[in-house]
Amino acid sequence: MASIDAGSDNQFIPADRSSQIRFWVLLGRFFLHEEDICRHFYGFKENEIDFDVKALSDRVEEVLSKMNSLQGKLESVVQEMEKKKNELEMTSISKLEYKRFLKEEVIHPLYGAHIALRQIRLPRVEGASKSTITEDPLINFFIVEEIRKYITPKVNRVGKINIYGTGKTYNTVGHACVLMKKELEEYMNYDVGSYCKDDWNLAQRLMINGCDPLPRRRCLTRASKLYQKPYAINASLWRMPDDRNVRWSNYLCRNFTCLSSKNPKRGYSKCTGCFEMDKEKVKWIGNGSIPVDFSVIDVLAVNPGEIRIGLDYGIGTGTFAARMREQNVTIVSTALNLGAPFNEMIALRGLVPLYATLNQRLPFFDNTMDLIHTSGFLDGWIDLQLMDFILFDWDRILRPGGLLWVDRFFCSRKDLDDYMYMFLQFRYKKHKWVVSPKSKDEDNASLSSISNRPKFFLKVCDIDY
Repeated sequence: MASIDAGSDNQFIPADRSSQIRFWVLLGRFFLHEEDICRHFYGFKENEIDFDVKALSDRVEEVLSKMNSLQGKLESVVQEMEKKKNELEMTSISKLEYKRFLKEEVIHPLYGAHIALRQIRLPRVEGASKSTITEDPLINFFIVEEIRKYITPKVNRVGKINIYGTGKTYNTVGHACVLMKKELEEYMNYDVGSYCKDDWNLAQRLMINGCDPLPRRRCLTRASKLYQKPYAINASLWRMPDDRNVRWSNYLCRNFTCLSSKNPKRGYSKCTGCFEMDKEKVKWIGNGSIPVDFSVIDVLAVNPGEIRIGLDYGIGTGTFAARMREQNVTIVSTALNLGAPFNEMIALRGLVPLYATLNQRLPFFDNTMDLIHTSGFLDGWIDLQLMDFILFDWDRILRPGGLLWVDRFFCSRKDLDDYMYMFLQFRYKKHKWVVSPKSKDEDNASLSSISNRPKFFLKVCDIDY
């Protein structure tokens, strides 16, 4: 807060010390560079902050390479003109052609190199400077420990490759885009106003590796040339869509029949039977053969009439959302096209797909979801700290009294206690909670639970596992 003293020529008088600091920071921006402000007020010395020497060197080399390429091109053109000077004297080049040459071959490359040079920030070294060559750029530019932990890549447990096909998971603050500079430049290399390249798989690869959210593009998205009107909502929920409504160019299969679980070369591994309606129709309609299976009716009975909207967090073709729609509940289904058109399938069934990765902060406001459901997706491969960030994000969007339905979480027995703690730390009220060893011979177990998010602490029972 601040006040105006009318008796002192309307001078600005800070009312407290925090306001005074903010005032001087604002004033300082008129006289100091952005980098100097923090150093001026917080006392950082240039040689106390590490910077990525390798990234800086690569950037300089890139600019020098552009300048060298431009110089070589211009010299080559001049030499060619010298060889054909007699011919050139007899021909006339229009001013428009000359202008186009200067613009495309000289001005644009020079401008690009100029901008690149201006973007390079060399540190003003006082004495000997420490340097850090890191595998993951930008991490050492952050001081707050929590953000450093958040953006540090999370390596999968026991060396497993996760569902995305990667060995580690990057969270989204932008540093991963530096690691994928070539791919990002390829993604953004297009003709403005024309049709985009058929490169959704490149975009998805960038997203999965943490370069997300992707920049917007000014090109027109492609669609199937044979697109047909989708089925009416009552028919579309439990009917296979028309093959012509999907662009199949980046899949191993070319139709939905090929995606059958009976086909060993269908192109995807998760969600067995997802593209077979006879198998999908029996899910969540009654108790299964093992105690970890709960029906939709059983779960909705926990909070009768209170579940209206929710999120299905996992991989699938929208069957859970279809089942809940029959109960007048609207579910958004997260999906990636991991070897099959999961997003298209969900949308063609008349349901809502959310194209999102495991890295993202969910695009929902706080305390808004009645239900979060996940099934067979977050398994024992996931890093515990990564899972912690995910669970706290779920807690953020779940409203007080909302339901968290963890549907079949598989992990090894030796890791069961660790994962149990991850769920139990929130002290949710437990309505249904079952831990079931898969078999006596196999070293894994399955967890299924339903709990809700109370405003207050309420521990119902201790779990004997």
